[in-house]
Amino acid sequence: MEGILVPISLFLGAFAMVFGIRYLSNKEKMAMIERGLNPGVGKSAPKPYLSLKFGLLLVGLGIGLLVALFTVRALFGSDMTHTEQGQVVPIYFGFIGIFGGLGLIISFLIEKKAIEKDKF
Repeated sequence: MEGILVPISLFLGAFAMVFGIRYLSNKEKMAMIERGLNPGVGKSAPKPYLSLKFGLLLVGLGIGLLVALFTVRALFGSDMTHTEQGQVVPIYFGFIGIFGGLGLIISFLIEKKAIEKDKF
């Protein structure tokens, strides 16, 4: 009997959360309409460089994984002990963070260059 209460309470909690979010969103939109505002303004503004940003981020993450793989293979070889496998995880996360950040920095520089070019 005790084991079934957890899934039921999780389901009811998730349902209540979704219902509450929809209810409050509807109330917010109705209040905006009553004040004479357009509830759809400003929510879906175009973001011209969004695909460039995500593309360079994913390329950076992929390159980070490849560099981490080659680094791990160079440092530890193909057969690793259990202790060495625990030391590999920070290397992967470190390279993913470094190269993902470099991808975002490159995206920023490309966007900045394009915006400055459009001004003149």
